Amino acid sequence: MATGRLGVGETLGALNAALGPGDPVWFKETHARHLRVRDFLAPRRALQARFGEGQVPQRVLHTLTGLQGPGVAPVLRCAQTPAGLLLQLRRPAVFERVLCDVASYATPDKWASPGLRILLHCPALRRSSGALTLSQLRVVLVADHLARALRSEGACVCLVPAVQDPHMSTFLQKLRVDWPTASERVSAETLRSLLFAKFTSAQDQETLPPGVLGRLGLKELVQEHGCRAVTEDLLSVLAELQEAVRHWPESNYPGLVRAPNFDVHSCMVVHVVSCEEEFQQQKLDLLWWKLDGQAPRRQKHLVCGPVKAALAPGTLTAAEYYELRHAQVCKASALKHGGSLTQDPEWTEILEVLTVATIKFEMLSTAPQGQLLLTESSISTKGTKSGIFVMYNCARLATLFEGYKCNMEKGLYPTFPSVESLDFSLLQDEYPCPLQGEWQLLFNSVLPFPDLLSHTGGLACTGPGLYLSARTETVCKFLVQLSMDFSSYYNRVHVLGEPRPHLFGQMFARLQLLRAVREVLHAGLAMLGLPPLNHI
Repeated sequence: MATGRLGVGETLGALNAALGPGDPVWFKETHARHLRVRDFLAPRRALQARFGEGQVPQRVLHTLTGLQGPGVAPVLRCAQTPAGLLLQLRRPAVFERVLCDVASYATPDKWASPGLRILLHCPALRRSSGALTLSQLRVVLVADHLARALRSEGACVCLVPAVQDPHMSTFLQKLRVDWPTASERVSAETLRSLLFAKFTSAQDQETLPPGVLGRLGLKELVQEHGCRAVTEDLLSVLAELQEAVRHWPESNYPGLVRAPNFDVHSCMVVHVVSCEEEFQQQKLDLLWWKLDGQAPRRQKHLVCGPVKAALAPGTLTAAEYYELRHAQVCKASALKHGGSLTQDPEWTEILEVLTVATIKFEMLSTAPQGQLLLTESSISTKGTKSGIFVMYNCARLATLFEGYKCNMEKGLYPTFPSVESLDFSLLQDEYPCPLQGEWQLLFNSVLPFPDLLSHTGGLACTGPGLYLSARTETVCKFLVQLSMDFSSYYNRVHVLGEPRPHLFGQMFARLQLLRAVREVLHAGLAMLGLPPLNHI
């Protein structure tokens, strides 16, 4: 049997290369209706631009059918149709390759950024928890998710600022945001001395208003009149950024070796800010460059769009928003299960996790650059777009495997055989039974997950300009679609069948498929800082 992890990216690359020079034309199918007849398609119009009338030479078809290479999925057939060139994989072979190596499909495709040093700066965390706005809450959640994604790709990430407010630290723990804390400020004495020595005259010191240590003219750096008042708070912010860049926390990354010629310019600083904070952060960047000749040259801004709330009168703070969603989750859960669950210690953590899942999926399912509108929505497990729906299906998977374990202990089912002995040809494809969707689960959820992880933390590290974008919405959207596909499959297929020996082969093949789905789901939730739930 061939070994090595299959990849959607590798397969698409090989398919496009087989057609010869030119722009990529192949794309992966995702819709259930199309997956009944094909897995990849090169549209007719794109082929016409490549081959004149769109008729692909027979030698190219032969090459595509015999396609091989590292990570390339085995091909069953390739045919010319009115829609274009369709290609179908050898599905039983793909099932076997993937399901015999489940663990490798729950990790990033490759370490895309080994040794890359990124300082993620989230100015919103210098505020008190009670003053945190909804837009700033979005910024915090984006920064936390981005840090997890970058680390999963092998990047070395340092988070600034270290939170000093104990109430903010407690609030972040409730949100399951992993952020460092500190008991005191970093000393700004060096920068203060530099400011006085180079930029502040004795006459200036006499005329400065209270709390202002000096003024810097930024006119030569930006087309703007006037000066920047330098306060103790500003120097403290710059001192913390300077300290983080110059004294990288190597001990936090034992698997990474410090580059022999490491300097501050090999680090990239990413300021994650709300649109309201954007201008102030730009001025802070300029101040850092002017005060500190060793400030990193690569400083980028990830600007998150505003958050508008239509779910309550007045202006909601982040803390009030959390309490509102928590109350809705408790009410919905009480209606489903009866009684007052808030008084049950076993349910306390579950309700908190469901609340955080609700908030994170609301805040992170939209591209961070766009505006986000929070509406008055009922919190239930029936909707298919919410965090609760995803967590509900996570619990259904746990219940399924717990059911198998209980029946095995009762002697109704045999112990799980070795994966190598399973017959994956027993998994039905879309042709004889189009409602089962086992191929859809594997092809749309398990197989592409490593590629998705590798693109989630993708940043334009070397691109020109001040701004960058990030695709922090991809994991939430992926988990929602995975949950919808699994829920549809679970409702149609009785996985734990009757305890009859002739049915065990198919049952174990299905359980192995769902084991892969569970691993991918848990890995996706971990990227959001959410633990899997065993029951709801």
